[in-house]
Amino acid sequence: MDGMDGMDDLDGGPEGGAPWKRMSKEELENQYSPSRWVVRLGAEEALRTYSQIGNEATKRAQATGRNLLDVPYGDGEGEKLDIYFPEAVSEGLPFLVFFHGGYWQSGSKDSSAFMVGPLTAQGVAVVIVAYDVAPKGTLDQMVAQVTQSIVFVQKQYPGNQGIYLCGHSAGAHLAAMMLLANWTKHGVTPNLKGFFLVSGIYDLEPVMHTSENASLLTTLEDAQRNSPQWHLKTAPTQPVDPACRILVTVGQHDSPEFHRQSRELYQTLRRGGWKVSFEELHDVDHFEILWNLTQKDYVLTQVPLQETITGTSAHSPLLFVPLFISSWDGSTRGGVGSVPGE
Repeated sequence: MDGMDGMDDLDGGPEGGAPWKRMSKEELENQYSPSRWVVRLGAEEALRTYSQIGNEATKRAQATGRNLLDVPYGDGEGEKLDIYFPEAVSEGLPFLVFFHGGYWQSGSKDSSAFMVGPLTAQGVAVVIVAYDVAPKGTLDQMVAQVTQSIVFVQKQYPGNQGIYLCGHSAGAHLAAMMLLANWTKHGVTPNLKGFFLVSGIYDLEPVMHTSENASLLTTLEDAQRNSPQWHLKTAPTQPVDPACRILVTVGQHDSPEFHRQSRELYQTLRRGGWKVSFEELHDVDHFEILWNLTQKDYVLTQVPLQETITGTSAHSPLLFVPLFISSWDGSTRGGVGSVPGE
């Protein structure tokens, strides 16, 4: 499945006439405040629960001992990452690299290991990346740090079975920016096989007009330079691997603006020739998407992600990385051994 029927007929993109430009300041603030759209909890309770679940999942992942924590991927104090390994490891592991959300000004790798348990149980190594959030870090610096983290993983594990990028909210924006990365200057081409973009913002100009910009201090030039929607639309790039696939997702209970941002990125990528799919995840809000990824038996029967990615009929979204891999290799092979790179 390549997307929703009729989606390519929708008008989108960053040109004039974007719906957000006709909104009042109050409505724009509402649209870009995900906690205002939760349906089962109050806004403050939803944020507390999100933090609690992330902390608990990270503690469980760290308690296994199958990890390398606070690994420096650059020279900066905040340039660290955590690597979580499956029980059966080999030099040829697939790697999921995750970038946390938090509107580029909050969030931490130390509370973002939501999917580690379910994915390591399926033979996937998971990397959780820290980056310098605002006001310490600028958008340009964050993009550069995320780029460097991927370069690090590729150099440290050159025999990897594939690197799959996953980001949530602001992290989805940073992951999407990697579609535009110039890897040549880094001396290595990462083995990118897939992108999983969850409830992201891909045109940053609307954010300039909300309270979120108080810490970001984003100018129009900054926003345009760091908006993948702008650059992918005007100068489409080609993936490093022609088989690289992209899954753009948004929660059913995300705001209309978050839906628009995801739909329009999907449209732009599809028109540019990328192998991309779009999914609205049934009956979840901006935060529940990640909460649910802590559950290895979580099934979205209304959203056949495997069919989208590989043509199979299974329905568990937690299998999206192994199924990305199996569509080419037939398995998520791994053998008993030491932690790769030790």
